[in-house]
Amino acid sequence: MNLPENLPKAELHLHIEGTLEPELAFALAARNGVELPFADTEALREAYRFGDLQSFLDLYYALMAVLRTADDFTELADAYLARAAAQGVRHAEVFFDPQAHTARGVPVGAVVEGLARALERAEERHGVTTRLIMCFLRDLPAESAMETLESVRPYLRHLTAVGLDSAEVGHPPAKFREVYEAAAAMGLRKVAHAGEEGPPSYVREALDVLGVERVDHGLRAMEDPELVERLARERVPLTLCPLSNVRLRAVDVLEDHPLRAMMDAGLLVTVNSDDPAYFGGYVGETFHAVREALGLTPDDLRLLARNSFEAAFLDDDEALRARYLAEVDAYSFD
Repeated sequence: MNLPENLPKAELHLHIEGTLEPELAFALAARNGVELPFADTEALREAYRFGDLQSFLDLYYALMAVLRTADDFTELADAYLARAAAQGVRHAEVFFDPQAHTARGVPVGAVVEGLARALERAEERHGVTTRLIMCFLRDLPAESAMETLESVRPYLRHLTAVGLDSAEVGHPPAKFREVYEAAAAMGLRKVAHAGEEGPPSYVREALDVLGVERVDHGLRAMEDPELVERLARERVPLTLCPLSNVRLRAVDVLEDHPLRAMMDAGLLVTVNSDDPAYFGGYVGETFHAVREALGLTPDDLRLLARNSFEAAFLDDDEALRARYLAEVDAYSFD
């Protein structure tokens, strides 16, 4: 039986560090001689209960200590791709945070090449095509982001785009104008987190100052009717992460999530898992959760899946995009 949540889809908002399951965290810790401040995997899983974005980020960055070598990053990415493929993901655009690793003494080449190794064999091993997106930590100085961008010049062949993540409030997109201009000059495409905790003005800045092609999250755009009209008119993709929004208290309960209202407003929205090991579900489980909470129909789910492929960075292979869209249209919910 085909489950509605397993229909073919692309995942466009996924932080690879956020796929670190407790079992893998302990395995890598043992391999790398890292002592974790948790008795066992169950104690660590219990720690995955957060009151807000900052408390999540504190644990998130602390656990990265187990990621030391290129092999660690390959294993992390391969584990995600196997899970994603089992839930209908046909194309994944994967975020990573190099500054969180180089700050710990991990060479940027180990990070990029380790991830690239898994992504380059993902189609053969898992039937998933991929893109790699390097994110800047917005709570660090823009100078750090620029240095990070320069450091990946030898690895540009592995990268498709740059993004912007971490603690949003107080760190508007405009802070990174020059970094994004430099990234564009290198041929990289542009996305950014905006409007998760930050105001609608951050979404406008991401579009007008950074020139992003996609907005990651964008929830709070709904507070600005003119912005909503613009997003709909310009078909700007929004990569929503409903389970993340509930866990981090951007939305109180899933039944209150604006996904349905955003679809009704004609916005090009997609559904993604964000940091699934921490937030209680990979993308298939996220589709299931929003279907149940918001009463989404098969046609709604099919639209979300189509949106994901339309928003994907597949401009270099329109035949592949068309093939994926045809798979969505042919998928039977019976």
